[in-house]
Amino acid sequence: MKTYAIILAAGKGTRMKSLLDDKSKVSYPILGVPLVKHVLNALRPLNIEKKVAIVGFGGPATEEIVRDEAETVYQHEQKGTGHAIMQAAPLLAGEQGRTLIVCGDTPLLKTTTLQKLIEQHDQENNKLTVLSAIVPNPRGYGRIIRGSDGSVLEIVEQADVNEKQNAINEVNAGVYVFDNKLLFEYLDKLSPTNAQGEYYLTDLIKMFKNAGLKIGASIAGDYREMLGINDRRQLEEAAAIMRREINERHMLAGVTIEDSSSTYIGPDVVIGPDTVIRPGTHIYGKTTIGRQNVIGPSTFLDNVVIGDENHIIFSHVADSSIGSANEVGPYARIRGHSVIGNHTRVGNFVEFKACILHDEAKAAHLSYLGDVDIGEKTNIGCGTIVANYDGYNKTKTFIGKDVFVGSGSTLISPIVVEDNAFIAAGSTINRSVPKDDMAIARARQENKPSYGIVVRERALQKKLASQKK
Repeated sequence: MKTYAIILAAGKGTRMKSLLDDKSKVSYPILGVPLVKHVLNALRPLNIEKKVAIVGFGGPATEEIVRDEAETVYQHEQKGTGHAIMQAAPLLAGEQGRTLIVCGDTPLLKTTTLQKLIEQHDQENNKLTVLSAIVPNPRGYGRIIRGSDGSVLEIVEQADVNEKQNAINEVNAGVYVFDNKLLFEYLDKLSPTNAQGEYYLTDLIKMFKNAGLKIGASIAGDYREMLGINDRRQLEEAAAIMRREINERHMLAGVTIEDSSSTYIGPDVVIGPDTVIRPGTHIYGKTTIGRQNVIGPSTFLDNVVIGDENHIIFSHVADSSIGSANEVGPYARIRGHSVIGNHTRVGNFVEFKACILHDEAKAAHLSYLGDVDIGEKTNIGCGTIVANYDGYNKTKTFIGKDVFVGSGSTLISPIVVEDNAFIAAGSTINRSVPKDDMAIARARQENKPSYGIVVRERALQKKLASQKK
């Protein structure tokens, strides 16, 4: 049987108190991943035939997030959950199968819970199955009212519960599985007969019951999975729960995390055993880290591939790769799809942008290296700049093997420095350097006897004159 999915992602998120007119609620990130992307991650293993995201406020931002995994339709007017589902009719109405409905702001929802919900729906031959949760405090939630046979009779909202129903702690999680054809058939029968004038999806439960259609409820193992994000306080609470779960998973797999409370690891990160993550470290995106690395403290990694036995401290690395047995930092920045080889040194306050650093090369101090290929065993001296931008275009420089670049040098791209060349400290190089040559490009020093006194006196007189004005 085919499975379809509808993701409700049209909400504005007024309680987020954002000043941005184009930011949808489901685009807020947790651990570097938008809320709705977490939901899509949970859906991905379920072999879903078609996913449809209902977007509204901030629709273009949401479309950009989901475009690789879901089709989008707009809910231009916010008229309730039932009305939102109606917007998917052109894509799904009439299809045979089951439709899973989830909210785009529930980042803690797990694949296993959704799988169990679908399996129970099929096993019980239900036409509608509700995901429920047992909560310690049900106040504010719709209560699940069951019959003597365990079937769901109705969902009673908080405002309508009687004294007996008020004590029920099984509540509606806002996730459903419907028989797809029946879903859209009965959506046509919904009416906005409520104070808000909205079409409520939950009204279908009573309509299904009155029609004699079987309804069930599947209880989530952890009620926190149903937690929706409505404000930034809840955003932080969900992030804390997810962060702890992810960190625990890595620790149980052999990763040492010295301080879980200050370590942030995204859901797609892979870390090998015997790697140590020190406090204040953030690791996001499609990052893969090998074995026996020491990462941090206070290091930021985003979409990085890292080999084994590296030591990366107080550094920022994004969209790049690092081989094995390298020393990086403190305060290094590597970005722009740079490639770092093996047994290299990227030192204090060194920035790489779109660079290749081959094996055993090193740049130990205070350098900016943009769009440059640096050969094996080459040494980049302190304060070296590769000037790769002329105000209009970026060009590339090639530095060969066993090259020595003296401190305080500037290489103006595009040039080629061939193997075994030597660049004298303080040089500005704007022409290529042949193999084995030494390049010196600096003015001849001239010392003027006692002229330092003259310069200081002039400066003093100028200062005094300005003070008299």
